[in-house]
Amino acid sequence: MESAVLQTPLIHGLPDEIALLCLSRVPRQCHNVLRCVSRGWRALLCSEEWHACRKRNNLDEPWIYLVCRGTGIKCYVLAPDPATRSLKVLQVMEPPCSGREGISIETLDKRLFVLGGCSWLKDGTDEAYCYDASSNRWSKAAPMPTARCFFVTSALNDKIYVTGGLGLTDKSPNSWDIYDKSTNSWFPHKNPMLTPDIVKFIALDGELITIHKAAWNRMYFAGIYDPINQTWRGTENEIALCWSGPTVVLDGTLYMLDQSLGTKLMMWRKETKEWVMLGRLSDKLTRPPCELVAIGRKIYVIGRGLSTVTIDVDTAARVDGFLVSSSTGPLMEHDCSPEQCRVITI
Repeated sequence: MESAVLQTPLIHGLPDEIALLCLSRVPRQCHNVLRCVSRGWRALLCSEEWHACRKRNNLDEPWIYLVCRGTGIKCYVLAPDPATRSLKVLQVMEPPCSGREGISIETLDKRLFVLGGCSWLKDGTDEAYCYDASSNRWSKAAPMPTARCFFVTSALNDKIYVTGGLGLTDKSPNSWDIYDKSTNSWFPHKNPMLTPDIVKFIALDGELITIHKAAWNRMYFAGIYDPINQTWRGTENEIALCWSGPTVVLDGTLYMLDQSLGTKLMMWRKETKEWVMLGRLSDKLTRPPCELVAIGRKIYVIGRGLSTVTIDVDTAARVDGFLVSSSTGPLMEHDCSPEQCRVITI
């Protein structure tokens, strides 16, 4: 039967190469309909050939996967809307672990991973779930070596790095768990750093920036982990100021939303090793607490109720004072607060 599916042309009367070019131009919002046409089309939408064709012809579309908490965890799927220059809600999903707290999410290629978590009845768990955006399906992923909740994660070079958290045993408080996409498995590692207490991971320039909180004086400092040589070294502590605000990396530049005294968008300058203010934002528009996500040359600030402020980085860099931006009111009636967000491009 599988052989017959492979031999059946995608579109009757057309070579498969031409049919692929035609189908790849269908907007991503309609891909669920395409999957229902035939087994051949469903297999095509899950193939690397499909994604390579859309990317090669600049047809791939980025969607935002945003986790919010109300009565449980919900994952909102958002996409840029050219008509309103903001975001629109395309789908609302409920992950299999919707009753947990302290989860973390990461993306690798076309998959969204929901990791760990706990509840008032159960301690931290090692369970992991995976959402495949190509097939629009949830599945259980390989469990983490260590049960965790309220931990930090980062994705870099087709790997997910996990450390810290609550609910750990005495033997694993400083351990690292690393998921390798190529083997679809986790590997536990000893803490490679001189000091634990990592409160934030940032993937930047092929390395991991680690932000630490010193237990003895409650000060924050930073380090750099080289995943190739598996070594850690200290770095300038000024970058550690981003511990309190959401961050996003756009074209190799790190941005932070400072929500301490008003709302400011800050940019890290590697040359001078300092944070510089790109501009201010109105608290009435951003509705903190917020999350940041970048698509193209735009940064989206998503606040309570899925209110959105859109900042064009190229325009913002030419204007001093308040940032030139566009904003939309809440997309949801209830005042849910965003917790984490990631982007998957197909």
